[in-house]
Amino acid sequence: MEPQNISTVTEFQLLGFQDLLEWQTLLFAIFLFIYFLTVTGNVVIIVVVSQDQQLHSPMYMFLKHLSFLVIWYTFTIVPLLLANLLSWGQSISFPACMAQLYFFVFFGATECFLLAMMAYDRYLAICSPLHYTFLMSPEMCSKLVATSWLTGFSTGFLPSLMISKLDFCGPNQINHFFCALLPLMPLSCSSIYITEMVIFILSIAVLCICFFLTLVSYLFIVSSILRIPSASGRMKTFATCGSHLLVVTVYYGSMISMYVFPNTHLSPEINKIISVFYTVVTPLLNPVIYSLRNKDFKVAFKKVVANKCGICGVRLKEIFFIS
Repeated sequence: MEPQNISTVTEFQLLGFQDLLEWQTLLFAIFLFIYFLTVTGNVVIIVVVSQDQQLHSPMYMFLKHLSFLVIWYTFTIVPLLLANLLSWGQSISFPACMAQLYFFVFFGATECFLLAMMAYDRYLAICSPLHYTFLMSPEMCSKLVATSWLTGFSTGFLPSLMISKLDFCGPNQINHFFCALLPLMPLSCSSIYITEMVIFILSIAVLCICFFLTLVSYLFIVSSILRIPSASGRMKTFATCGSHLLVVTVYYGSMISMYVFPNTHLSPEINKIISVFYTVVTPLLNPVIYSLRNKDFKVAFKKVVANKCGICGVRLKEIFFIS
């Protein structure tokens, strides 16, 4: 006799922030505003870096790819979060849930690799400035970026494939605002031990190793900064690296606490708040920390804006002159 497929769940219900019903409208306004700023800020980065020749360096190439990634990363999560706040108990089909899960892991892993590459780039620029142009050539930069995307692309397959093979017999309510790994797996009526172990090992391989490499790069950077004779130079470099490290620590810290050292005693609401940090907060901080506080970028931004305004002014004059 052929084994029967006992999987009966065809869609899931995302409970979202069901314990904060009276705050739903306020949360919707806050998250919508943050999402707007995140998308706008990262689009500005992509446009400015692409338009200004002075920013065609490895650091800004990494930044442009990070901004492109963040736009799609937030698009995977935030619109569904906003829809859930407008209509409590948003439903999502099983295939759509698996697709969201895949893209979440894909973009999340790619961001980890890109952040590690960016830290390595800053290490070379500060600690080996004489060899920087040789070690971080445009060709090498392109290879590192391509490696980050390809590795992230392949990382997303295994957890989403293994979870899609599990049997879900009900209940179908996910106590979260997206199809996250941890609240989704306990809904399965089949054994999840192997799936949990694979995801745990994968989380260590991606999150912990990338975080370790990033920290090591910044430790070497700090060691090099301490040898700068000028106090003002030390403070300026410390401020820049410190803000970078803060964003990286918030992102990795929240992800590691969820997927490497999950605390089963924490309430689902606390887990959702932690998830907000790596899905909503850090994507907003990326354009602020990496570009808007950067002097070269601000100069390039003003130049691009002035150039665009000049072109628009000339076109308006031509239109009125022809008229």
